[in-house]
Amino acid sequence: MNAQAETIAVTPTQNEESNESLLQIRGLKKRFSLSGDFLEQLRFKGGKLVRHQEYVHAINGVNLDIKRGEALCVVGESGCGKSTVARTVMGLISPSEGEIRYDGQRIDNLSSKQLLPYRKRMQMIFQNPYASLNPRMTIQQTLEEPLRLHHPDWSRQQILDKVEEVMRSVGIDPDWGKRFGHEFSGGQRQRIAIARALAVDPEFIVADEPISALDVSIQAQVLNLLMDAQRDRNLTYLFITHDLAVVEHFGTRVAVMYLGTVCEVATTATLFAKPRHPYTQALLSAIPRLEDDRPQHIRLTGEVPTPVNLPSGCVFHGRCPYANARCKQEIPALKTQDDGTRVACHAVEEGRL
Repeated sequence: MNAQAETIAVTPTQNEESNESLLQIRGLKKRFSLSGDFLEQLRFKGGKLVRHQEYVHAINGVNLDIKRGEALCVVGESGCGKSTVARTVMGLISPSEGEIRYDGQRIDNLSSKQLLPYRKRMQMIFQNPYASLNPRMTIQQTLEEPLRLHHPDWSRQQILDKVEEVMRSVGIDPDWGKRFGHEFSGGQRQRIAIARALAVDPEFIVADEPISALDVSIQAQVLNLLMDAQRDRNLTYLFITHDLAVVEHFGTRVAVMYLGTVCEVATTATLFAKPRHPYTQALLSAIPRLEDDRPQHIRLTGEVPTPVNLPSGCVFHGRCPYANARCKQEIPALKTQDDGTRVACHAVEEGRL
């Protein structure tokens, strides 16, 4: 296993960063076993019975800080670990290593009961609106459930008033409450999912590709709804997406991931104006644009490495046109550039790029 270590400091000093950050991720790693149970791991090798274990290294030493009130977008190709980061932050998956702190309190090692106060402050919007709603519950029941859990002292009328308020805030007719999820379109279901997340008045929302399953004509409506909710409720977002056009419109800052590691972190304007990492440059060059002076499309060569057997050194070196011997041996650390961008690239550090 290759240990990946990165450090991200997005403000001038560590003390300032700690004060501003709502969520801090440090040294986060997640491995998924491919070897099955104990008996399935036993192998005969050289005439001896040995235990063979194999893992998918989904996240490899990720460090991130999310400031209050911002929308941090995490981007990268499929399988890079974006959704695993989101689910680990929300406690749906336990990390293999590392720490997650929310408002200064470590939460990754808490029990389900100890996590309950944080469930109210942290909510999640899932990718697939067709699977995230219980088909046996009406929309009214779906929206009442989190309120009953987190506000057991509320009266029936208080719950009804809150459900109506949150439904209207996302453009849903309160009369829809009597119907079931299967009676709605994808865009309507995602609005319901957003209403469910907002019902308990959270301050932090993880949105795991919330518009990727929707028609293009509906995506802008849902995205604008999320932006309005952020403005009206002072929300902080961890927004997972692979759509760079969405990032440019929605994000405050961007973290680019490749094969479970963070390779660049920058403000949205800086990243799109001056991408530093070779992988980020390749991603941005693939965006369809109408301008005549757009950068030439960068075609990456080489095979995409497997997360089962991570390459040594920089995980991108097999596809990078600027890679040298150092890139193949030494893991690059995220280092601050003059404009505040953090880049993990030996070529940038040495001035070769």
